[in-house]
Amino acid sequence: MPLSEHEQRMLDEIENALYADDPKFASSVRKTGGAGGRRPAGVVVVLGLVGVALLVGGLALDFKPGGFPVLSLVGFLVMFAAGVMALRSAPSTGSSTAASGGTRVPGAGKSSTKGAEGQSYSSRMEDRFRRRFEQ
Repeated sequence: MPLSEHEQRMLDEIENALYADDPKFASSVRKTGGAGGRRPAGVVVVLGLVGVALLVGGLALDFKPGGFPVLSLVGFLVMFAAGVMALRSAPSTGSSTAASGGTRVPGAGKSSTKGAEGQSYSSRMEDRFRRRFEQ
């Protein structure tokens, strides 16, 4: 769900204040954010396939030290690591694409559903929420 303009402004103000308060932290965040943590998709796919092979192979083989399929556990952990890598390297579709004019999410824009007053559904809901909260 994309942020409203007001929320985006507030987030930018908080971010700027944080950067002004601690420039050392700001430089470390800028280095690790964005494309710094990207992994090639091929590595993730290969790790996932190796994990599946170890999982199934551990169940098919009769190698169970202590009665526990250790090879299957290792396969599961490799698959889990591949999933975590895939999630961490996925491009974020958050506020940066909305603010920079990137791709739009269907149904999330102001022109998607217009009410009788010419406002979008989300704008009308925000207005109702603000009115209830201020009362």
